[in-house]
Amino acid sequence: MNVLVIGNGGREHAVIQALKKSPRVNKIYAMKGNAGIADMAELVNVDYCDIEAVVAWVDKSDVDFTVVTPDDPLALGLVDALEAHGHRAFGPKKCAAIIESSKAFSKSLMKKYGIPTAAYEIFDDFNKALEYVKTCEIPVVLKADGLALGKGVLICKTREEAIAGLKEMMLDKKFGTAGNTVVVEEFLEGPEVSVLSFTDGKTIVPMITSCDHKRALDNDEGLNTGGMGTFSPAPFYGEKTAKEVLEKIMLPTMYAMNAEGRTFKGVLYFGLMKTKNGMKVIEYNSRFGDPETQVVLPMLDTDLMDVFEAVVDERLENVDIRWKEGACVCVVLASGGYPEHYEKGKEITIGKLDEDVVLCHAGTSLKDGKLVTSGGRVLGVCARAENIDEARKKAYANAERISFDGMYYRKDIGIKYRDVEKE
Repeated sequence: MNVLVIGNGGREHAVIQALKKSPRVNKIYAMKGNAGIADMAELVNVDYCDIEAVVAWVDKSDVDFTVVTPDDPLALGLVDALEAHGHRAFGPKKCAAIIESSKAFSKSLMKKYGIPTAAYEIFDDFNKALEYVKTCEIPVVLKADGLALGKGVLICKTREEAIAGLKEMMLDKKFGTAGNTVVVEEFLEGPEVSVLSFTDGKTIVPMITSCDHKRALDNDEGLNTGGMGTFSPAPFYGEKTAKEVLEKIMLPTMYAMNAEGRTFKGVLYFGLMKTKNGMKVIEYNSRFGDPETQVVLPMLDTDLMDVFEAVVDERLENVDIRWKEGACVCVVLASGGYPEHYEKGKEITIGKLDEDVVLCHAGTSLKDGKLVTSGGRVLGVCARAENIDEARKKAYANAERISFDGMYYRKDIGIKYRDVEKE
């Protein structure tokens, strides 16, 4: 079959690499893709947030199946529009994607159905929010209600930071309309883990775990980013924890969405924290995480196309989803100045990489026949090995063979949580 993948980042490159292994996939299109994806798929230059334009292109194409991975087109209802025109599409409908597109909705859902999460208050009035943060416990977490490219979360360690953060979000519109409503949340402490899951609304199957690194600099310092690297699996996540998460968080979330008339079909992402009072939900995403996907999908030992179709057809319970042994580490190579101001168009030089190391292109393009930077997160260097230590050594050894002006990356991906007891 012919498959269209919506998106242009490292996540989409990882998805396409997995689909390329399927004997059932003939041709892959990517909208809009990037320079790395262009080696594996035919690029389609259509704005994937222009729902009518996307549907019109699919109507005229030979595409049999569409995979919608970014949050924006999901929140805008691209899957709904494609299905309304008789096309098969993977991803949640608009009414279900709200679990990510509105932090206020997801927090209210958890409160209503008793799903463990941090205590919170929701504000759409700056003055009321200001009065609250002047007296609430510190540290505190501020979350923009809407989509903010994974950056709309501020951890405020002082009251002054909290007040300044509120002004940035609600008055200065740092995150645009996403900050019109703000969730002020209890600060929780503990190791964090991402657990992506496949679900068709009747069955939910967790993927192998991973740990993201959001801060720009080593030791989790610097500004919040879309993710500077990740590793899989989480060293502290054992059978006891997996059982707790499935019974107290995953299944209740699936059932809650069904009860609300918002059945979720696609990839439901659980951002979790292991606290002194058990596992709690930090956030939901309505799609594959980035860069979590870059370490999770290389570990998948089942045909991804089979899983996608089973989700759409609501027969996920019949698919045996298997995972490879070992570990995987992804180190993100970023443009100097990211996540704030950075220059584009820097020529990228790539030396000879180890055969079993995979590059996931994120912010790359071709200019006059040369590979150049076109985004903040440029490349993900992904390496598999028997364990995390070996995988991180391999990833960093290969990262050193790549260069572009201003390139930087964290040197500590895969180190944290080593001393956390596995349960």
